[in-house]
Amino acid sequence: FHASPFVWPESSNCSAAIAAASAARWVTASARESSFSSNLSLPIEELARFWRWMWKFWQECTNERLARNSIAKVKLCNYSLDVFHQTVARTQVKYDGRKGGLLYLYRNEEALAAAVTKSKILSDHGCVINVLDPGGIAKVDPALAGSNIFAGALYAPNDESGDCRLFSRNMGEWLKGQGVTFKFNTEIKGFETAGDRISAVVTDKGAENADVIVLCLGVYSPHLAEPLGHDLPVYPVKGYAMTAPVAGRNNPPRIGGMDESSLVAYAPYGDRIRVTGTAEFSGYGRAHRPQDFATMLNTMKTLFPDGADWSKATYWAGLRPMTPSGVPIIGPSRMKNLWFNTGQGHMGWTMSHGAARITADLIAGKAPKVPLDAMTASS
Repeated sequence: FHASPFVWPESSNCSAAIAAASAARWVTASARESSFSSNLSLPIEELARFWRWMWKFWQECTNERLARNSIAKVKLCNYSLDVFHQTVARTQVKYDGRKGGLLYLYRNEEALAAAVTKSKILSDHGCVINVLDPGGIAKVDPALAGSNIFAGALYAPNDESGDCRLFSRNMGEWLKGQGVTFKFNTEIKGFETAGDRISAVVTDKGAENADVIVLCLGVYSPHLAEPLGHDLPVYPVKGYAMTAPVAGRNNPPRIGGMDESSLVAYAPYGDRIRVTGTAEFSGYGRAHRPQDFATMLNTMKTLFPDGADWSKATYWAGLRPMTPSGVPIIGPSRMKNLWFNTGQGHMGWTMSHGAARITADLIAGKAPKVPLDAMTASS
């Protein structure tokens, strides 16, 4: 089920692992460009964190680890989609969801053939992936008919899309009705400990006490875990998103997709289209400039010139909490009442329901429905 809490639309299950290969290309290119230019200007301690992360990333760049990590992510994403459907059935939360699958589009035969080969590992683990020629692409999404741009595509018909921001806001309101209290605009400073337990969470508005604490702070998780003896390999990878109103245009995309040449992803959400792309190492800043969205705009104007009012797009930038393997960190910490659920990267919403259910099961002493292969904190 596609989502966009911080960057590009995320995929639910099979497309998730396809996107992982693209994410690796993004990260590699960004590291190559940023590390040797003035684009990467970080304090000494953050540079050390960056290079530790990058070293671990390169260690994941083997066929064996790619296979292991892809299988782990597919299992988690498939499970998460099942839990997500249970959540929606129970809460009736609206999120502009859309079924019909997702397209991964390739501009030349060589790239398509390579993608078909790599997708076998996904097919072997329960994903339905169809290979389409240009005519097949047009049948799945008539908005792409006659474009003559793509040699073919991988099509994951069981995947879905939706607006994570809308879902999160509506889910928040539903949870308030169930008695949940949210404390926004509150800065977490650290922890008070007593032996092998967290006795309090220290905030700028006082201490908070709880029997069980789950650390799920995205890119900021390592900063709070470090004083407890954990070196969580989570680092911010900046991404950009824009949202344009359909505004009466007569040929928007019918389903979400990704142009594998420009590495731009898109998804229609109700009366608007969300577009995302880019992976950039630039620390923790969220600022953006018009030129940061040039590739996205050019790609969308080429693919869907009458798909939306591109002149009225709104722009945003956010930080993906990436681990070197792309596999999140879920499970116990050194402290008996502190648990980790972090590092979902560009798959935040996609993995969220499965990761949350696994975390809840572990806290309750139940066996998780998905193996925690490579997901637990190593230190």
